[in-house]
Amino acid sequence: MSGNLLEMKSITKTFSGVTALQDVNIAVRNGEIHALVGENGAGKSTLMNVLSGVYPFGSYSGDIIFDGEECKFHTIKQSEKKGIVIIHQELALIPYLTIGENLFVGNERGSYLKIDWDKTYAEATAHLAKVGLYDSPMTLIKDIGVGKQQLVEIAKALAKNVRLLILDEPTASLNETDSIHLLDLLLELKKSGVTSIIISHKLNEVAYVADRITVIRDGNVITTMDKNSDSFDEGAIIKAMVGRSLTDRFPKRTPNIGDIAFEVKNWNVYHPLYEDRLVCNNVNINVRKGEVVGISGLMGAGRTELAMSVFGKSYGTNISGEIFINGKEENLHSVRDAIEKKLAYVTEDRKGNGLVLKNTISVNTSLAKMNKVSKNKVIDKDRELQVAEEYRQKLNTKCAGVLQEVSSLSGGNQQKVLLGKWMFADPEILILDEPTRGIDVGAKYEIYTIINKLVADGKSVLMISSELPEILGMCDRVYVMNEGKIVAELPKEKASQESIMACIVQAGKEG
Repeated sequence: MSGNLLEMKSITKTFSGVTALQDVNIAVRNGEIHALVGENGAGKSTLMNVLSGVYPFGSYSGDIIFDGEECKFHTIKQSEKKGIVIIHQELALIPYLTIGENLFVGNERGSYLKIDWDKTYAEATAHLAKVGLYDSPMTLIKDIGVGKQQLVEIAKALAKNVRLLILDEPTASLNETDSIHLLDLLLELKKSGVTSIIISHKLNEVAYVADRITVIRDGNVITTMDKNSDSFDEGAIIKAMVGRSLTDRFPKRTPNIGDIAFEVKNWNVYHPLYEDRLVCNNVNINVRKGEVVGISGLMGAGRTELAMSVFGKSYGTNISGEIFINGKEENLHSVRDAIEKKLAYVTEDRKGNGLVLKNTISVNTSLAKMNKVSKNKVIDKDRELQVAEEYRQKLNTKCAGVLQEVSSLSGGNQQKVLLGKWMFADPEILILDEPTRGIDVGAKYEIYTIINKLVADGKSVLMISSELPEILGMCDRVYVMNEGKIVAELPKEKASQESIMACIVQAGKEG
């Protein structure tokens, strides 16, 4: 037998006549960490869904050879029996069950008639220790952070005797510390014989952890790079991904900054459930016309809570403070009020809160301002289609047409639909919360170009991002937030990764 644990041969997969994978061949060696990279819609997740049985045998052509044996998986359960476990970007955990219960959902300890809870929690504790998580297995999932939830998913895979672990964008929602911890865990699991496939847009992380990298573009394998013989140079990987060099990750912009368009003064917000917990503490910020202002900070700093609370008080309780738009104080008691005052909030959670996935591009585009496509409260479907097509062209959204369901689009194209939805509402001030999370470098560049066009037209942009290079590459000023407070305001020329982190560390010491 060869040293390959997995071989996928001549895999072709189509959706409604559109080819998603074309004659794909890939081999994964025993005990390696193999990365899959490519633009959104390149076919990476589709390939892994074929492998894991999400797309059953018969819905694609080609062969899957695992551990020397041909496999024809019709269900995820069948692939898991072989030791192939996939962890999707949207974690499959149940918030109101305990960690221990989540670990063994569908894989319960005990008999068909009775669950052995002592065994369940004893084994859960052992599996959690393997991933470096020492919280009580009786803790509810809702009470732990996203980083720990990722570790629970990996422990859940270990409980299924995983041999090949597939992780789809595992660090997309994690801060830098949690990301490194997870990547180091994969390296530890490798030592114990677990083979991994990781899909990621974060090329620095891929280079850190992977033994080999396979680049997929437009459903085809472009190249496979080996750490032992190839340089994992980001420029070379990007060129293979997008078919061209990206000499500058951030499009050039000459700022034309005007008067203050949006100002928040003495803003205080309390947690909606724990009403004595202050999540935004006396925040003062402003954004000028034609300006991109960043809010940087670690996860849990209060950035999203601030954004949602100023957007029509859509988060928090016992909110106090003042909001000024173009110098005039405004009372925004609802999302409708915020939209009417030409404020928009592009959520970080496009799938959960931003888009209606089971609806079409055309319906989603008009959702934030339906009165613009209706008369006497009756929607003009022709007008709705016309508007959606206009924004499809303006944002270069790749799709079969505006009647395509949003759920079938790649992450980058879903993000463009979300941006189009809020651009159609004709805002003057846009709050962008993690606008490029989980999308590839090519799609990011397109989003950055859209942002630059908006501010060139005199709009104001407040951008929240966990990626410091993005904050530094796009913003004219940067606010640094820590534990609910604004701890620094830095002009572009003084903002750097080091200066931002220094502000956070110093604020932590003072707190």
